[in-house]
Amino acid sequence: MQAATPWWQSATIYHIYPRSFQDSNGDGVGDLPGINARLDYLVELGVDALWLSPIYPSPMADFGYDVSDFTDIHPLFGNLADFEVLIREAHARDLRVILDYIPNHSSDRHPWFQASRASRDDPRRDWYLWRDPAPDGGPPNNWLSQFGGPAWTLDQLTGQYYYHAYLREQPDLNWRNPEVREAMFQVLRFWLERGVDGFRLDAFRRLVKDAGYRDEPPNPEYCPGVDNPAKQLLSIYTTEQPELFDIVQDMRRLADDYGERVLIGELYLPIERLMPFYGTPEAPGIQLPGNFHLLMRPWETTALADLIREYEAALPAHGWPNWVLGNHDNHRIASKLGPAQARVAAMLLLTLRGTPTLYYGDELGMQDVLIPPHRVQDPWELNVPGQGFGRDPERTPMQWTDGIHAGFSRVEPWLPVAADAHRINVESERADSHSMLNLHRCLLWLRRQETALSLGAIDTVRTEGACLCYRRVANGRRLLVALNLSDTEAQVSLGAGRGRILLSTHLDREDAVAGMVRLRGDEGVVVALR
Repeated sequence: MQAATPWWQSATIYHIYPRSFQDSNGDGVGDLPGINARLDYLVELGVDALWLSPIYPSPMADFGYDVSDFTDIHPLFGNLADFEVLIREAHARDLRVILDYIPNHSSDRHPWFQASRASRDDPRRDWYLWRDPAPDGGPPNNWLSQFGGPAWTLDQLTGQYYYHAYLREQPDLNWRNPEVREAMFQVLRFWLERGVDGFRLDAFRRLVKDAGYRDEPPNPEYCPGVDNPAKQLLSIYTTEQPELFDIVQDMRRLADDYGERVLIGELYLPIERLMPFYGTPEAPGIQLPGNFHLLMRPWETTALADLIREYEAALPAHGWPNWVLGNHDNHRIASKLGPAQARVAAMLLLTLRGTPTLYYGDELGMQDVLIPPHRVQDPWELNVPGQGFGRDPERTPMQWTDGIHAGFSRVEPWLPVAADAHRINVESERADSHSMLNLHRCLLWLRRQETALSLGAIDTVRTEGACLCYRRVANGRRLLVALNLSDTEAQVSLGAGRGRILLSTHLDREDAVAGMVRLRGDEGVVVALR
């Protein structure tokens, strides 16, 4: 019997990029035994679940998102026995484990695709998207790859093009084929039966494409040299097709068969287009359609207040919010906002209503690392060089100590370690009572102590000058969160109220307040109101 409140509602999810978390065997790349060796750190930090970016066998054309076997572990990361140890050890510490699930495409080296391209008559031909050339011999339509260039590659052997939303080494699966659906559902069952607590669904809105393969219209707002070249077109025929929502419901039913499991959708979408992914109470969808709007909105009080109000107003009654400030595809928050405001951002992320996802290293204040041209690994940067689309800077090794290679590895890592790792690291920040790491530990402890923060309502979202304010409320307990988004002193009114500061981002005050709260520059506070 499921608990009244599912675990994932009050949880904080910690996103690990496995290549960069901890190398246990001296090859310069992180692995599963390395993650297992650091589980106690996650307990100490205070998170509830770890989400792993792909660990499946892969040629690594896109660092694991080109999967050649959906039901095994890449030797670079270990093996299935190592994974089973990780599940067992994580669960023993009350940590949940969430896997990346890559439903949209496989590697071109997957046996399914090797069979599909063998001949037009192969039983698996229709497992992928094959089309005849256009009359001029070119691609069947104008669809573009997200990583640059056409989304169609001509196969010389059979004389047809196959579709790939990303690299040519990542052919898209045909989810209109019931055999494909069942095969990919079997993948989910494989991992659920091994104890996985949920899945993050990669590139989820792209699963179904227009049955007529119509050309996509031009995007009138496209800005050359600034936007991803794929944004030249409006992706109305390659995303969010009506049939996708039947798959959403089927996937949810499958997950529910295994008890309290969570599905998280990678969905970079306007708020109103996120909501259908929740489904309805009678036909529920995924529990956490990914809300990435904190990554995209200006860091400004009015913009953030409007975002919180819009998102909360749009949520269906059965929907639960979620928030993300950093991940493996976006610049680190400390690089975007600076170290001081990154502390304020941490308080925002961990006090908003909903399930937060924390990206590894953000709890230390890690920043993007400048990658020399000869060390670039990301295929997006290699395909579209010089436009800043590369994701290597935010995927660099975790900074554990001030020792060689920041304690990540005993050999040169796959990506360079940050130059500031001698001071921005777990070991140093543990010893500093005012560090970013200790701020996160305090915030996560407070979330667990205060039901108003973990599960309570949010109300009175407002701005006062450069300050963003909101209340969290549960069982008569009222907490005010006040965040100064500027570097100058400000104050926030309590009206006739009074209270006590429970936590400051400066980690140096717990004073009583009445009438108003003074905030130093770059300071946020949580106040218990009376």
